[in-house]
Amino acid sequence: MGATAGAVWGRAEQQDFRSRVRGTLLGAAVGDALGAPVDALTLEEIREAHGAEGLLDLAPAYGRRGAVTHLTQLTLFSVDGLIRAQVRRDTGAWHPPTDVHRAYRRWAATQSDWGPDERRKDDGWLAREEWLYARRDPARACLLGLGDDIMGTLDAPKNPGESGPEAAARSAPFGLLVGWEPQLVMQLAVECAAQTHGHPAAYLSAGAYAVVVHALARGESLDAAVQQALALLAGRQGQQQVTDALQHALGAVRQGMPSPGRVEELAGDGAAEGLLAAAVYCVLVGDDVRHGLCLAVNHGGPSAATAALTGGLLGALHGETALPPAWLAELEGRPSLLVLADDFAMEMTQGPALHGPAGSSPGWLARYPRG
Repeated sequence: MGATAGAVWGRAEQQDFRSRVRGTLLGAAVGDALGAPVDALTLEEIREAHGAEGLLDLAPAYGRRGAVTHLTQLTLFSVDGLIRAQVRRDTGAWHPPTDVHRAYRRWAATQSDWGPDERRKDDGWLAREEWLYARRDPARACLLGLGDDIMGTLDAPKNPGESGPEAAARSAPFGLLVGWEPQLVMQLAVECAAQTHGHPAAYLSAGAYAVVVHALARGESLDAAVQQALALLAGRQGQQQVTDALQHALGAVRQGMPSPGRVEELAGDGAAEGLLAAAVYCVLVGDDVRHGLCLAVNHGGPSAATAALTGGLLGALHGETALPPAWLAELEGRPSLLVLADDFAMEMTQGPALHGPAGSSPGWLARYPRG
């Protein structure tokens, strides 16, 4: 992993890391699933449908409880791309943004095809998961940005005016590269966000979010994690909106009891920096994971993205055991999420034993091909 690929991990360290990886991915997915049924509703409509206190439990979306949106689908492909990047490093072809872009293109194929087929037998296991072929209201920016083989870059980003939260909401996995320096984590998340979201506020929100997850996964407090993100944003062109939003979130904590109005104010018009700020606020003021996630969905903004961002932070902060078991039990795709989380943790802690100079596992390379 970065400069520490050959580092020796103790057993307790590995177990803690795996719990935080699982927590981050499951937390983001649970938040996504909680918000999906009310994603397009106003607060008044949410209360009309679910009672005066709003939505407090999973509700049906896309025909079932616990269904996830395209945000979770893309997050899984972020993880897949990062594992593949590590595997490809052995070949000397080390450019993670390209590997992540290839993974996102595999997601794009799931949105245009009926299901996996033999043509994709070399695409690894994730592209063969049938449940990922469901179209879950994918953002236009994601479909357009990943609609061809040309990869958006910071010099030539895709959708340069797009400031939505979708790129940030798929960026938690970059923060799980705990052996990397924070500035490299930010740079990778920013470059991968620009593949679909070219507005500086959108890709810098993705970078800031990844840095916050990174600090939490290393055992830092949320306040310290946000301060680290603010320090890394300083001096970056176009960072002021993101910096102001994060500082607004920190200030809002001292302004009385948490409320849907406060979350809605932070979320603003639903752009990336506003939802990042709302997510940070929900984690800071939530009494526990369930309360923080319910705060994140009960407002008139994009509930699924806000709660996905919130859940990723909560999972990185507390690990998987803090997540509500009843929600995990109904979460769509949970077996795949757990396998991918554990594979990521194993690759990052024991990669050389899977595909190193001493030999490689044919099964691993079939799951995560170098091609």
